[in-house]
Amino acid sequence: MAKHAMMTTSNIAKLALGATIAVTALGATAAVSAETAHRAAKTAAQESAAQGSAQGRVNVTAAQVLATARAQVGVSEDANGGGTKFQKWYADSPRAAETVARDGGSRQDYVNAAWCSMFVSWVGEQTGARPQVGWDAYTVSHAKWFASNGRWGTEAKPGAVVFFSWSGSKSLSDIQHVGFVVKDNGDGTISTIEGNTGNGKVEERVRPTSQVVGYGYPSYAA
Repeated sequence: MAKHAMMTTSNIAKLALGATIAVTALGATAAVSAETAHRAAKTAAQESAAQGSAQGRVNVTAAQVLATARAQVGVSEDANGGGTKFQKWYADSPRAAETVARDGGSRQDYVNAAWCSMFVSWVGEQTGARPQVGWDAYTVSHAKWFASNGRWGTEAKPGAVVFFSWSGSKSLSDIQHVGFVVKDNGDGTISTIEGNTGNGKVEERVRPTSQVVGYGYPSYAA
């Protein structure tokens, strides 16, 4: 898209400059001057840059993401540990083909697989925040994606993606579960919204920070 925008801007400048030359050659009063052409090209370039910036920015707030996650509370898996809309969505997504190639198995395997990371990914997709929330079915890879993009830390923030290890390990390779931070309770616990909890549902939970490996930070709108 950026390349196309740059080409469009260049063409606008050339057309405007051509108009100036043509008017001068006809001896007409130069209503379109070289300065006007330059100004038109500059304005087009600024508009193109603004459009490119908007395309790369996710205009979604943490509150919107948490509202979408909270609206799923109570959704439950079936007797086989699957059948949720989160698993079905992921199995049909383009990302599934990539993670199958990476991890093995087949798309169909996701339909009954552990779905906490798929739940987080689905919320990102539904709100338009997927480029910032990421999408994966494997919690370890999901966490490493945040880390590799410089968006990993140890502070609980509303809307952050929180990764857990029940043993208390701080190694990304030991991550077992993931959800969204609602708030830091200030007493050594955090409130969360998670999919695929111990009850096989989307639930609001309170977790000790001692079980937190770290947090991924989506770049939300203010």
